[in-house]
Amino acid sequence: MKLSNTSEYALRILSFMAKEPEQLYTAKQLVDKLIISDKYLRRLMTTLTKVGFIRSTQGRDGGYSFARSIHQIYLFDIIDAVEGMDKYMGCIMGFEQCSDENPCVMHNFWVKIRTEFQQSFHQTSLADFNFDATFKY
Repeated sequence: MKLSNTSEYALRILSFMAKEPEQLYTAKQLVDKLIISDKYLRRLMTTLTKVGFIRSTQGRDGGYSFARSIHQIYLFDIIDAVEGMDKYMGCIMGFEQCSDENPCVMHNFWVKIRTEFQQSFHQTSLADFNFDATFKY
């Protein structure tokens, strides 16, 4: 399964910031380091601020910082805030009427995977990420 660009960028931003959660990050720093367009980044930052994950400080020495602990920010909540998790919870074949009572041919298979996916994303916070990874942004 592939997440949308919006979810990928939100996770990219927050995981980058979570490496040093006490730091104040400017939009320019994030744009330059994460290779996200300025307009897209600012729109995401507005959303992430509105839901209370980060705070925005205005002015010359302004920027973005976490408004709550990275231990309290879960993957499910991030994706739900920026695009809604519903798109990942429906029928894998796209049928609107797919349910336990009216299943598509892949329903039983997908329900198990979807449940595991949902549980993992509900239980994994930004603090659970491997910040010792050698990947460079």
